[in-house]
Amino acid sequence: MKATEVPEIAGAYLFEPTPYADERGFFCRTFDADVVRSVGLDPDAFVQDSVSRSVRGVLRGLHLRSGAGEAKLVRCSYGRIFDAVVDLRTDSPTYRNRAFFELSGETQATLYIPAGCAHGFQALTETADTSYRIDRPHDPAEDVTIAFDDPELAIPWPLPATSMSQRDREAPSLAEVLKQKER
Repeated sequence: MKATEVPEIAGAYLFEPTPYADERGFFCRTFDADVVRSVGLDPDAFVQDSVSRSVRGVLRGLHLRSGAGEAKLVRCSYGRIFDAVVDLRTDSPTYRNRAFFELSGETQATLYIPAGCAHGFQALTETADTSYRIDRPHDPAEDVTIAFDDPELAIPWPLPATSMSQRDREAPSLAEVLKQKER
């Protein structure tokens, strides 16, 4: 497994395993505590695992958490997704930078997203299963959502959004979220 820094987002990493394929299918290690530790992350810090299944065009995000934030490992275990990360840490050298990835079940790559970054993704295949590993128990009272189509962020979603939650559809702009944070 190889860990690569994401230059656009300070503290973000892409973990790329080596799948072993044969006539039966494939096998690969999707998490390795030693590799995670080698880039300065605590592999024992992750406390919850979740999975979502989306159909082509479904858009989820942009989400982040208030308070101490939430670091996460994100992996598409089946299908393909377009993944977007926005650095919203005011003390970060990459503040307001964006980074985009295609994660897929073929590569099994995992993206580490530091706390304080907004995250969203769109399913590119008929079925896309996305796994999350987070470093704090989820508290819905800390959920923050930013409009996926905010022109200031100009995220190049590859498909029209076919479906999303009401919360995502009604999300405020980045400017509104930052204004609320100042209060």
